[in-house]
Amino acid sequence: MYILSLFSPADWMALGLTLGLWIAIGWRIEHPSRGKPSVTVLMKGYRRAWMEAFVTRQPRIFDAQIMGLLRQGTAFFASTSLLAVGATLALIGNGMQISGVTDVIPGVINAELAPIRLILVVFFLTSAFLKFVWSNRLFGYCAVVMAAVPNEPDLPITYPRAAQAAEINIRAALNFNRGLRAMYFALAALAWVLGPIPLVLGALIVCVLLWQREFASLSQEILTAPKTTTQERAP
Repeated sequence: MYILSLFSPADWMALGLTLGLWIAIGWRIEHPSRGKPSVTVLMKGYRRAWMEAFVTRQPRIFDAQIMGLLRQGTAFFASTSLLAVGATLALIGNGMQISGVTDVIPGVINAELAPIRLILVVFFLTSAFLKFVWSNRLFGYCAVVMAAVPNEPDLPITYPRAAQAAEINIRAALNFNRGLRAMYFALAALAWVLGPIPLVLGALIVCVLLWQREFASLSQEILTAPKTTTQERAP
């Protein structure tokens, strides 16, 4: 209770706003309006199209290589977030390092509150780790289901099973994106060491960055551009 009493009302407001923004931007990205879809939602259609094209592609080495790369990406971020959790916990446990920073920048960092504020960073990094691990496992499930898709397109089970692989692939990508958003907010949470106002500013900057990349980036523009043939694009 003593530790909680050290936080000011501004700290609690900043913490609540940060968590609220994290939830809100994630919900908006995954549930956009029909007129302005996010890159995450647009990619669902391409993942389903991938599994449809996968049925008739021979050989399927190309698809296996893509799945391998996707699993490598999730494994890399999972290990990175786990290492970051360990490093942050070590920093929390070693107050001498934080005290050294406060001596260099007096009056900016509260040596007593800084280790406690870093727990928010651990929270986001832990959430990211769990999402990346589950994403990696889902991509593994997807690879198994893909391997179970028959080579004969005329079989009744072929396309339904490919559709199952597509949906698992989509869920894996969804969790991967959630993990990335948690890592973004972990970086913003570092600003809480400087105070509640930097935390709010960091969370707002992350939200703007995520919104821009999902709704106003060149990638989003390309994915929503009218489908044209090579001849139509030629000058």
